Amino acid sequence: MRITGGEWRSRRLRGPGRTAAVRPTPDAMRERAFAVLGDRVVGARFLDLFAGTGAVGLEALSRGAESVVFVERHPATAGILRANCASFELEKSRAAVLVRPSAAAVTELARQGHSFDIAWADPPFESWAEGLEALASAFTAGLLGSGTLACLECPARADVAGALPESLEIVRDLAGGASRVVMIRRSNV
Repeated sequence: MRITGGEWRSRRLRGPGRTAAVRPTPDAMRERAFAVLGDRVVGARFLDLFAGTGAVGLEALSRGAESVVFVERHPATAGILRANCASFELEKSRAAVLVRPSAAAVTELARQGHSFDIAWADPPFESWAEGLEALASAFTAGLLGSGTLACLECPARADVAGALPESLEIVRDLAGGASRVVMIRRSNV
């Protein structure tokens, strides 16, 4: 697992180990999604839900994001995430790690008045709908504005369109093997 672009391109990240339940976003999928996000990442406040090892948020920072809030519910995995952040010697103002469920983090961040330019959710594949719910809640709570893109990594066969609230629409759907990244935003309806 490595950073695929930007300032830290090719730097390796600490992974979860073979027996862990964490499934990091494959390098090729991350690279493809960030190519689509392009310049939106530069200067962005980035929300990484179900952050796992932190690969996606660290990729965002490498590509010029201003800051990332990482949300990971499992303390052991959050330890790997913190170690990865520490290896980049990040200032606390650029990277914050919240150890709690994504739904609770969305509520807490909204209460504190945060807002984000890009959000990413990569839940365990069997719980992909939980990731979609967390992103929908982030829009509803005001964490994500009308121009904000939210990315959901999910199984290739997940029926995201069928589960999407009417207030949201799919902008891009990047398929790649067993997974895909679906980019959504608030609909203009």
